[in-house]
Amino acid sequence: MSVVDIDPLSLAVDTTYIDCNKKEDTTGAWEHEELAQVRIKVLRGHTEAVNSCQYIADDSKILTSSDDLTVKIWSVEEGKILKSYDTAHAVKISEARINHDNTRFVTSGWDKSVKVWDVETGSVLWTGTHDGMVNCCQYSHDGKLVLSGSDSENAICVWDSHEGKVIRKINNYHASTLTKCIFAPNDDKAITTSMDRSCKFLDLKTWKCTIRLGHHINVISSCDVSFDERKFATVSWDKTVDLWDIATGGYRSKGPSSLEGSHEGSLSSCQFSGDGEMLVTGSYDRTIVVWDIENEVQKLKLQGHTDWVEDVTFSKDQNWLLSCSRDKTVRMWSIQESDTLPVVLEKRKAIGLQILKCSECGKPFSMSQLESFRDVRLCVFCRLQDTNRNIFSVEDEENIDPEKNDDNYIDIQKDMS
Repeated sequence: MSVVDIDPLSLAVDTTYIDCNKKEDTTGAWEHEELAQVRIKVLRGHTEAVNSCQYIADDSKILTSSDDLTVKIWSVEEGKILKSYDTAHAVKISEARINHDNTRFVTSGWDKSVKVWDVETGSVLWTGTHDGMVNCCQYSHDGKLVLSGSDSENAICVWDSHEGKVIRKINNYHASTLTKCIFAPNDDKAITTSMDRSCKFLDLKTWKCTIRLGHHINVISSCDVSFDERKFATVSWDKTVDLWDIATGGYRSKGPSSLEGSHEGSLSSCQFSGDGEMLVTGSYDRTIVVWDIENEVQKLKLQGHTDWVEDVTFSKDQNWLLSCSRDKTVRMWSIQESDTLPVVLEKRKAIGLQILKCSECGKPFSMSQLESFRDVRLCVFCRLQDTNRNIFSVEDEENIDPEKNDDNYIDIQKDMS
């Protein structure tokens, strides 16, 4: 494959080159240099903008939705399209999300409808309607509820996911179009963002708004909450990320802490990593940024899409990022070794961050304890216990003759005693 102007780390890619002989809808292609430290797999098959993407089936498959009126399921390993649900909506499909056991998915569209599908048969199990375009949808974590939000009626709607009956619909819940809707980790609250520059938490027992957040100076496009509900993030067209302390109520007195300066365009999407230590954001500036949440700084910036990034997400094991764009592609980014990238380490040093987290014991340790950058994942204690990092390997020990190398010979047993 011939690709020009690829950054050696695959952090920035110029994809203006087009291989006219490439079959767009067969197999995902790796588009990085052989020695690249961030591998990129590009999936092509949609013919219009891709609006949502999600890892499903324990990271073995991908679910996407598009302006081309299709929803597709892809194989992660091969990058092939396994299933395509065509003409799913009459006009643009804004979002598609899977349920808890990967047997059903919900879609929302600008044709004012919400649909729930059977993954295996491809049949529509039920269809619900709004008075306006439906911009977002989501399954609850237990699979019992579906959430959707619309524009002209500014409504939030909670559905019974099995029968398609409306449990509660609140018109004019926001003062303008809803842009994102999600469930809290315990499925006890519905969280929404809107073009009215606010974010609301709806208690699903009392049906009252318990929290209203407003700090951004432009449209709030998306939000996410960490697994333990201790961290909450909103992203906006004002190019910033706001981090809110909703667990202790600190947001009331202190407001949010803002992350800014990394994106040059409006932000479209965000998601926390499974452990809550990272946040990934996508932007209309065509870039993806991974943030170090504890230190509230940019960790990594990824470039490669040639049009707006519409959605971003982590894999469950946090080794991969998934993104989709108006450039009609879906991209998988390998970030498993991101902590060892020189660009990441140098950035940490430049801003004075000296603390790392040991991947073995989980305890923090200082970068000053590192003899080199050859292994930044383990603290000094875990490195000493790692049998693969002894002073000599078994092969080296067998080649040492104590009598011929008196000056260099080390009695390991004696030294350890």
